Amino acid sequence: MNILIVDDNASMRSLLATLLASQGHQVVGQLEDGNRVIEAIRRTRPAVVCLDYLLPGRDGLDILAEINTGFPEIDVVFMTASEDEAIEQRAADYGAAGFLRKPFGQKQVLDELQQIAAARQAAQAGSDPDSAPAAAAAATAAPGAPTPAPRRENGGRPTAVIVDDNGSIRLLLKGVVTELGLNVVAQAANGEEAIRAALQHQPQVLFLDVNMPVLSGVEALPKIRAASPETAVVMVTGDTSRKLVEQVAALGARGYVVKPIRPAYVENFLKRLFTP
Repeated sequence: MNILIVDDNASMRSLLATLLASQGHQVVGQLEDGNRVIEAIRRTRPAVVCLDYLLPGRDGLDILAEINTGFPEIDVVFMTASEDEAIEQRAADYGAAGFLRKPFGQKQVLDELQQIAAARQAAQAGSDPDSAPAAAAAATAAPGAPTPAPRRENGGRPTAVIVDDNGSIRLLLKGVVTELGLNVVAQAANGEEAIRAALQHQPQVLFLDVNMPVLSGVEALPKIRAASPETAVVMVTGDTSRKLVEQVAALGARGYVVKPIRPAYVENFLKRLFTP
């Protein structure tokens, strides 16, 4: 893969560049500040950006948001030495495809890239209209929740709606669930749009982001359940705190998918969801 490295530490840039090159990746650029990242992306068109959080010039989260808005096809591995646990959740909500907390080892870097490659492959396969969908298979199902029989549209595949305010996450999740055998009938970017989509399509599954503008996923969840009672609502979140898990379970969520999206994680959840 073509990879752009953005880190203000010269030793870190050198170490990453050497490691990535040794694994057959092409390092298309190295930057020490955040001011020229978007310009470099336009020029080099990387598949992956390794992006530090605290940079001279621009904040890494701000850059991440711009990348995911303007270049949703690019995956970002977000890196930080910060001990703030909320950074990982924020990066996930902003669309990071991977996360590395410094100091990290070579295996952690390679594992993140392997996960990204698997997600890209699944997303590309799912977006190919000629590809044969795999058997339906996503997150941790709510313990003891009843399992519905898959409801199918016009005798076809089980239907799904994807709701997330981040375009790159919608793109990735659509590719993954399509490859796993679901028919994505609608996408939405906020809670109000999610309610309308649920009412209109009555999908078998609705993937619902937690943090969104207009109406959050938590606020929209009971209204979605009222609009489409048989729909299995699956929360999509970087926050797996006990408080949130218990809150959404009490509101009727069937489980959750953790950001960054991992195809194997989604597959295991859907298998549990659809197995009688």
